Amino acid sequence: METLANIFWLGTKELRSLRSDRVLVVFVIYAFSLAIITQARGTSSEVYNASIAFVDEDHSTLSKKLIHAFFPPQFKPPVEIAAREADAAMDSGRFMFVVVIPPRYELNLRAGRRAEVQVNIDATAMLQASVGASYIQNILSTETADFLSRSNAKFTYPAQLVVRKAFNPNGDTSWFSSIVAMINQVTMLTTILTGAALIREREHGTIEHLLVMPLSALEIALAKVWSNALVILIAVLASLFFVIRGVLHVPIAGSPMLFLFGVVLYLFFATALGVFLGTIARTMAQFALLIMLILMVLQLLSGGSTPVESQPPWLQKLTFLLPSRHFVSFSQSIIYRGAGLESVWPNFLAVALIGLAFFIFSLKLFRRSISLSR
Repeated sequence: METLANIFWLGTKELRSLRSDRVLVVFVIYAFSLAIITQARGTSSEVYNASIAFVDEDHSTLSKKLIHAFFPPQFKPPVEIAAREADAAMDSGRFMFVVVIPPRYELNLRAGRRAEVQVNIDATAMLQASVGASYIQNILSTETADFLSRSNAKFTYPAQLVVRKAFNPNGDTSWFSSIVAMINQVTMLTTILTGAALIREREHGTIEHLLVMPLSALEIALAKVWSNALVILIAVLASLFFVIRGVLHVPIAGSPMLFLFGVVLYLFFATALGVFLGTIARTMAQFALLIMLILMVLQLLSGGSTPVESQPPWLQKLTFLLPSRHFVSFSQSIIYRGAGLESVWPNFLAVALIGLAFFIFSLKLFRRSISLSR
């Protein structure tokens, strides 16, 4: 009971210390609110308000139908220009896409002859240019097939492709980016809060006060673990319901409580990582450099930024030892696919075992550091 009381009161001391650090409090609030919104809405792979022009040299019913098939918000209202204006318009950046419909386009298609439409693309905007080209191709193919099937009874389209997108029907990037942003913030903020607390005590000399008290290294470490984990857990809970579901309108398919249970398991590893980095770093500058080096690797290999399957086979095997990979995996399964405990328990078990092993290692290092200070 005395050990639990020591852990509790030391943890409340950490919470009071964090409350007095207004800059860090503001940073935590920003990281789980505006930072997530900015990342979700600031970067998008969808085409939005792309400028498009048509050079209509056919002036047929079909060509008019094709021109009027492009609507906001993906495309701006199409503009018809003359063929001599196309090069200058592209050079000046006035249009991202210029579609040239050749003469006798409708007539050739009706006669069963080959006809081509030229699409000129400003590839300096690489992402929108690549995705926009696919949009234009699909729209032109669909509208042409629909027109010919209505106007020519003998026309039969060779195949019909039916696409159904599971879990994200509209392909909204913000649904994916917001969750990945929150996952990254959990790793970063938990590690920073725990490690910074250790270094702050060392720099302010309060660590010596703890050393003269009848406290064990386990009690000091667990106090920092539960207090900082509690702050992050509250921030995740608020961000999940008020930012991700409230502001960004991202639906949560699975159980929020199951997801939060997984977050608690992962926080055990993240706080242990903070204790480890706070122990080996002697100054806040060293700690910041270690954070950049280690967290960047964890985020890149977790599967949040790029799929794990796109990594080399030997590297994919190594990522099984990273709790961040399992964290991303069960988070996406629960929130996007509505997975239950029967599907994600292997990830939960992996995070718990790896986190426990790393905590024991960090505790030994921390205990050795304290013994040297004494």
